[in-house]
Amino acid sequence: MNPTTTAIRAGWARGLIELRQSFTNGADLLSHLLWPVLMLIVMYFMRDTGFGSSGLLLGTLALPSILGMNAALGMVSMSQQLTAEREDGTLLRAKATPNGMRGYLVGKVVSVAGGLLADLAILLIPGLFIVDGLVAGSPGAWLTLAWVLVLGMVATLPIGAVLGSVFPSARSQGLIQLPILGMIAISGIFYPITSMPEWLQWVAQVSPIYWLGLGMRSALLPDAAVGVEIGESWRHLETAGVLGAWAVLGLAVAPIVLRRMARRESGSSVAERREKALQRVG
Repeated sequence: MNPTTTAIRAGWARGLIELRQSFTNGADLLSHLLWPVLMLIVMYFMRDTGFGSSGLLLGTLALPSILGMNAALGMVSMSQQLTAEREDGTLLRAKATPNGMRGYLVGKVVSVAGGLLADLAILLIPGLFIVDGLVAGSPGAWLTLAWVLVLGMVATLPIGAVLGSVFPSARSQGLIQLPILGMIAISGIFYPITSMPEWLQWVAQVSPIYWLGLGMRSALLPDAAVGVEIGESWRHLETAGVLGAWAVLGLAVAPIVLRRMARRESGSSVAERREKALQRVG
């Protein structure tokens, strides 16, 4: 059998095992439930609050945006897992196996993407009952939701792999999370972006987080909601173009960065990191 095919099959099986384990482990299960439940609580209290004179409710505007934000946060999860498993020697063991890195990465994408889809379902399904005014009965809405989500994950997960390879330890993950939280704050997730200064709108449009939120809103909100968007348009072509550009960039850069990171891994480097971690605990 072709070595690449073998690696992909092994990675797929590994990813499914990790995904199943994440729903049978108490701590992981809590992490799956905590954020969606908190967001549902926020939307419940926002459900009757109107946005200006548009006739739209903040809860209605927020749900699709939060779905886009959660999809984008998959890159944080990917980064955290790669960094943690580099520290504990998992990546070193994968490197020592023929085509092990390829299988490892396939498995990681499967487990992270699968967990992300489950988290989105936990948020979306109850949200459809909590929030009024969503357009969820149209096949076109679900088709748009699907292509935006798939393209968004392809755009963001490789970026997460790059970040996980660049930062040296789990303690440095705060350097990743703070800028991402800043981008979320200005990306129209909790409040329409047109209410922000124009220069902030331009900054937000560089990030895939904004375009994921916009794509989700275009799928689930009524046509009247487009009036609060930039240019009063859903800009599907621009959404596909920007997310596609991020996807091409991530897919081009991630393999290079990961190979360089893997070459630097050794038993001595893992032991050194473990010793430093033990000293911090002590």
